[in-house]
Amino acid sequence: MSATATRVLVLNSGSSSVKYQLLDMSDGSRLAVGLVERIGEETSRLAHTPLATGGAKRETEGPIADHEAALKAVAAELTADGLGLDSPELAAIGHRVVHGGLKFSAPTVIDEAVLEEIQRLVPVAPLHNPANITGIRTAQALRPDLPQVAVFDTAFHTTMPEYAARYAIDVETADAHRIRRYGFHGTSHAYVSRKTAELLGKAPEEVNVIVLHLGNGASASAVAGGRCVDTSMGLTPLEGLVMGTRSGDIDPAVTFHLKRVAGMDEDEVDVLLNKKSGLIGLCGDNDMREIRRRIDEGDERARLAFDIYIHRLKKYIGAYSAVLGKVDAVAFTAGVGENAAPVREAAIAGLEEMGMAVDAARNAVRSDEPRLISPDYARVAVAVVPTDEELEIAQQTYALVNA
Repeated sequence: MSATATRVLVLNSGSSSVKYQLLDMSDGSRLAVGLVERIGEETSRLAHTPLATGGAKRETEGPIADHEAALKAVAAELTADGLGLDSPELAAIGHRVVHGGLKFSAPTVIDEAVLEEIQRLVPVAPLHNPANITGIRTAQALRPDLPQVAVFDTAFHTTMPEYAARYAIDVETADAHRIRRYGFHGTSHAYVSRKTAELLGKAPEEVNVIVLHLGNGASASAVAGGRCVDTSMGLTPLEGLVMGTRSGDIDPAVTFHLKRVAGMDEDEVDVLLNKKSGLIGLCGDNDMREIRRRIDEGDERARLAFDIYIHRLKKYIGAYSAVLGKVDAVAFTAGVGENAAPVREAAIAGLEEMGMAVDAARNAVRSDEPRLISPDYARVAVAVVPTDEELEIAQQTYALVNA
């Protein structure tokens, strides 16, 4: 790798979208960000912002047939800003890959064997891994000479002990079908737990942190000395907290009941639990701002949805306090965690005996910087730490290719 090659392109390929950021790892600055959505439709849209030049966002609409066409369009936008994929300053392309199973516990340079393993994991990540593979192969075709690195959502959670990762089902059946708890949002949990330690002026190895990643998808993790020892999502991202459209924890027998009594098949139950449950299933909205507005107007259905959401959060905070034994900090992150002060206040309310409290004035502050929202006397720090999964992917990618 050239000494002047300090740029990393981060790609997050979804089933019908590509999110991207170009970062300069000499200082961590963003040179360009963008999104291609509705790939394969007549109404495809590309939004590109050239941050390096301070230019305005550019948006184009029109059919983009597939991921190859999408990435070529992204490359053209970057070239127009003097940031093309053929630049000698581009060191690598980092790909977000949702599921790495147990095999991948660290960022990995992609070759055919790696791609084959990601393909073998499709049955446990049918919505995500195929799109990730498509994005990787397309990027390889555009720059076959450039290192391509996979950074896995599941990797941070591979440090969970077996007693936390295994389900209590027949071992042979579980092993034959790779049924275990993998966890997701790992790049976010890794980044936020490390940044929380920095906020406390300590090394990650010195602190125990409960991370609450609260977005439309939501997950919690217990991080002991920089290592994940438990997390709320499991075999799939459905387990755990109440989310925007996912149910989170539910009695598995509900699925059998729905088959027998409601005549629902597997696909219908899948759609119900993943897309028609959580906040949207409880009150018809999955936007926390709208839910809070409805609560302020006296809407009881919105109030119940909020209360269920908070109740589940408290259960996980309590459970992970027990798992960790000693908690140094609770960190809120992602869209809801970073922006919804009422969620943070309600989640911590009543936990004073556990050493946790929220200072109302600090909690009301809006900022893009990591910050404490607990009073000075609190035994456990409560923090808001904005996540940066793209920077985490870029840092891991750059460190690997530099090594």
